[in-house]
Amino acid sequence: MLRDFFLSSIKVHILYHASQGPVYGIEMMEELRRHGYELSPGTLYPTLHALEKAGYLRQEVAVVKGKVRKYYTITDAGSKVLEAARVKIKELVWEVLTDKK
Repeated sequence: MLRDFFLSSIKVHILYHASQGPVYGIEMMEELRRHGYELSPGTLYPTLHALEKAGYLRQEVAVVKGKVRKYYTITDAGSKVLEAARVKIKELVWEVLTDKK
């Protein structure tokens, strides 16, 4: 169950950063590591591709210092999902952290 929860959190985190500007794989791995998520490329890249296939991210290819780099930006559908996730996260965090039992 924890793995599913963390994968969902990672997806929201990716959408958030993609809403701030284009992101690429290694950059996201470093960002997620900063928050305590240790992802392998075998987990991150399929997640990016799944978000793209679902229509939440758009991929753009660029050549940087002679190497092909895939950048991801959020789509309108991704922005809507991110906003819905924010509402649910706020509700969940408030309930979980303010429970006085």
